[in-house]
Parts: sequence; C-alpha cells; structure tokens
Amino acid sequence: MKTQVQKRSRPRKRKTEFRPWLLLFRLAMWTLAAGLLWSGYMLWLINGYNAKASYPSADAGIVLGAALWNDKPSPALKERLNYALKLLEDGTVGALVLSGGHGGRASTLTEAEGMRNYLLEQGAPADKLLLETEATSTYQNLVLSRDVAEQHGLKTFLVITHDYHAARAGEIAAYADIGAVGVAGAESLVLNEFYNHSREVLAFTKWKLDWLTLTLGIRSPDSLL
Repeated sequence: MKTQVQKRSRPRKRKTEFRPWLLLFRLAMWTLAAGLLWSGYMLWLINGYNAKASYPSADAGIVLGAALWNDKPSPALKERLNYALKLLEDGTVGALVLSGGHGGRASTLTEAEGMRNYLLEQGAPADKLLLETEATSTYQNLVLSRDVAEQHGLKTFLVITHDYHAARAGEIAAYADIGAVGVAGAESLVLNEFYNHSREVLAFTKWKLDWLTLTLGIRSPDSLL
C-alpha cells in the first residue's frame, strides 16, 4: 500500500502594510542626520580660520560693517574697528574703506558713517577713511568697497572682520576676485559664541547656495548687488 506523501504548503507571504507615518519618520531622520553633518562641516570651516601675527601689506583694509546702537558702533563693531585702526597705524594697510548701509532701526546713520565717527574720535586721520554706504550683505561690502577704493587708485585689499566671519568673507572675496591679499579676523570678547556661530552656519549655507546658482549660471553676480 502506497503511503500518500502530503505536500508542504508554501509559506504565506506576509502582507506589507503601507505605513506613511513610518516613511515620514525615516525621511525626517535622514534629513536631521544630513543637517547635522552639514552643520558640522560648516562649523569646521568657520573654526578652521586662524588669525595671523601679521598680514601682507595692502593699499586698503575693507572693514565689514555691523549694526549701530543709536548711531554708535556696537561693542562688537568697536572691536573690529579697534583692530582695523591698529592695522592702519602699523602700516599694514594704507587706508580704510568703511562699508555698510543703514545702521539699524534706532540709527539715523549708515554703518559706514557710524564707523567713521568712532574712528575719528579714536584719532584716525580723516583722509585715510573712505566710505561705502550702500552695502547690505558681505558680497556687497566687498564688491562695492572695491569700486570705491579703485576710484582713489587703491588696488589691493585686506578684508577686516571678526574671526567667526573670516572663512565666509574669504570665500566671497576669492569668488568676487577683488584683489584681496587676506582676511584679518579679530577675536571677540563680547559676542555670544554659540549664537554667532549658529547664525554664521546659516549665513555660510546661504552663500554656498548662492555660489552654486552663480556657478551653474542660474543667476548672475549682478543679482547679488
């Protein structure tokens, strides 16, 4: 008598249920991870700047503006200006181009005008101070200051700012090809490091996006002015 062999039934495939919330969760986690990696890269660039004991000589220093407080430079801007004055006095730069548009809600002066007034109070010679009063971004600071300086026969420039801003300013100066010999970054004793580095990560990211669209020809450099 033949023994009947019972066929094994194939295992049933488990029905996969579409879970949109799980897909969104994974997407959010990947986005968060990418954001953290990018922020780390930006901070690495920002903190990679090292101030030098001395800088190459230049026809002029371009001092990047910052907010005024009731027509007076903020404590942080005073640090930047004191550093610029030192570079002027030791002969590293032959003149200063003070760059910045409207100084803020509580100010009636442009940033450039407020910076000039402060430097004059500190004993800076008036004939060594040039003003650029229209800029509202770092790119404009550099390009418009170059244009002002060239009207006075000045061709080479040392960019003067704070150390946390130096890496981005250097990249923009290189892209704009303004004749910069370097970036001098002042160390701050008054700024909140966490706040300013966080803000600079966002500003640097915006510049990277601007650079990409400029490089791909999606927009022209004139669109930044």
